[in-house]
Amino acid sequence: MNSHLPPASSPCRLRRWSLHCYTLPYLREVRWANAVESSGRYALLCIEDEAGRRGIAEGTLKDTWSGVSARSLAAALEDIVMPRLTSVDLADQGAVARALEPLAENRMARGLAQTACWTLAAALAGEPLWRLWGGSGVVDLTWTVTRQRPLAMAHEAAQVCERHGFRHLKVKGGQGRRVDLDALAEIRAAVGTGVACSVDANSAYAISEAPAYLDALADAGVTMAEDPCPLAPDRAFEHLQARSQLPILIDRSCTSAMDARLYLERGARALSAKPARVGLGETRAISALARSAGAQVAVGIYAESALGTLISLQQAAAIEPSHSLAAEQTFFLGMAAQVCQSAPCILDGAVQLPATADLAAEVDWAAVQRHALCAPLQVLLG
Repeated sequence: MNSHLPPASSPCRLRRWSLHCYTLPYLREVRWANAVESSGRYALLCIEDEAGRRGIAEGTLKDTWSGVSARSLAAALEDIVMPRLTSVDLADQGAVARALEPLAENRMARGLAQTACWTLAAALAGEPLWRLWGGSGVVDLTWTVTRQRPLAMAHEAAQVCERHGFRHLKVKGGQGRRVDLDALAEIRAAVGTGVACSVDANSAYAISEAPAYLDALADAGVTMAEDPCPLAPDRAFEHLQARSQLPILIDRSCTSAMDARLYLERGARALSAKPARVGLGETRAISALARSAGAQVAVGIYAESALGTLISLQQAAAIEPSHSLAAEQTFFLGMAAQVCQSAPCILDGAVQLPATADLAAEVDWAAVQRHALCAPLQVLLG
């Protein structure tokens, strides 16, 4: 992955920034492992340099995921994160990373700031970020089938596979071993053998139950098991992965490059990297470590809107195919409203990313205002 951007003629300084929070409705109620909701809340950070060029980032506001609210995120950005960038060349990603690295906690705020700097750098270079990173712009995708009754899950899987040509499904498990296996059987009967299925149990089972659960998933033809039980980069995980027929995809407890390194040292074969959770800088570091260790990377779902999808898929498009799992950024298809000018177009289970250098130009600011959760925070420097 190419991490070097064309040199700027002069330092790129922060002139203003703003935070916009909004609520977007879903087409149907969604049942996650730790919440049931009919809409999602999002935060959009926009930064602007002295020449008026902009970078953006979107994050997901969920109590049980990011653990931040619109107010707490605004405070973290205004009081802690953005002041670190006022004297930094925003086009120098090394300088940005060094400025933010000393900060404790505030994972989402730091991630948003770094992602916004990366998208600004692409606008400065006049090239889409995925191209600057050496990507092809084509990304295979997977659809996430959330928790429902098995027949309903199978019906949904068949519909989206027929409509969009998906060849990969991520099935949300954790409803009990019998229900999970029934759902897999119904889905397989509905979509046929040409669609690969992974299962994400969201750490629902005890570690003592995990070996038998993994065996049952393997027998059911599953290709990968995500977070079958609470995981840590320890001897217990090492033994579990060593005896499992399936790669174990680590998500919940892999939120930094340090986490990734510890898991890889214990024999991890697959890691989830979520730009909307920790930012493009951190997920690129996770991906680089995985590649060096011969492990695979999934750019994981964070319930992104269509706008967040365009941003997160910049990362997915730059991962070498031999190390890349199908990206999970398809949640936007289940949403009833968006805040971008046009949604990604999915054909035969993949997306061709637009050759757009300025992702800020994709924002539908009227829609942002229409769906606003609260008044925006706008800061002008100097």
